[in-house]
Amino acid sequence: MKVLITDHLHPLLAERLRAAGMDCDVEPDISNEEVMASLHAYQGLVVATKIRVTEALLDSAPDLQFVARAGSGMENIDQVAAGLRGISCVSSPEGNAGAVAEHAVGMLLALLNHLPRADREMRQGLFRREANRGTELFGKTLAIIGFGHTGSALAARLRGFGMTLLAHDKYKSGFSSGEWLECDWARIYREADIVSLHLPLTPETHYLINADCLARFEKPIYLVNTSRGPIVHTVDLIDGLQAGRVLGAALDVFENEKPDTFGPAEALWWEPLRAMEQVLLSPHVAGLTMESRFKIAEVLASKILALPPSVK
Repeated sequence: MKVLITDHLHPLLAERLRAAGMDCDVEPDISNEEVMASLHAYQGLVVATKIRVTEALLDSAPDLQFVARAGSGMENIDQVAAGLRGISCVSSPEGNAGAVAEHAVGMLLALLNHLPRADREMRQGLFRREANRGTELFGKTLAIIGFGHTGSALAARLRGFGMTLLAHDKYKSGFSSGEWLECDWARIYREADIVSLHLPLTPETHYLINADCLARFEKPIYLVNTSRGPIVHTVDLIDGLQAGRVLGAALDVFENEKPDTFGPAEALWWEPLRAMEQVLLSPHVAGLTMESRFKIAEVLASKILALPPSVK
């Protein structure tokens, strides 16, 4: 079996597949067009985020047997088209769930304690204590929306902070424990101080957090999004921040993550976000750690090798 690996993944992935007898070509800088032109020669395809596995691309690969996604989100893969062609799809959310969870905690602590501003002011010679008085996590209620690999990893990391942890997952039930409580949106709207999003991007979750949603919270909240940018209607979030319904936001993901393509639509939210002191931004790096690079490759290799013999 020939496998095309299309991103800068840990060498462990290719090593394990080759050890199992697969012929792997590693082309981390290959373009979508180049993949389409060459995929007819492969039976396996490994992608991260840059390659769009569309129906047209799948049509160019009559012998393709599997598509493996390094990471969690599958929105760049047409899974319906793959299924109709008998192509297996696997991903590796277990590989970077811990990294994303730790990043969310770090962003939340930095946001509530004004650390970016305090650091910047200190470097400017400003020693402003009262202006940088922080807010503690202890005693707060945090709602985790989506209790899969990452949501549950976040809950595990917050256990020692003395918080009330609420969790909601439309597709899971029975996961309450002594440390977190499964609940519905009604309770989240009543009690949440902080909301952290850990959802895939689907038609159902697109713009889930919008003006109507934000208006339902009975007290101002902090919002953390380390999942997918279009889950949040950014202009509505900015309105909430300006009105005080949202006290602060920590965002690792955005509706458009290609600044060279920004136009008038992005100007409506990018400039306001950059100007707000109560907003903390990072460039979609929550899942990118030294450890997660290895873990993603390890998980993905195991899942590929566990595919039925008819696939391999």
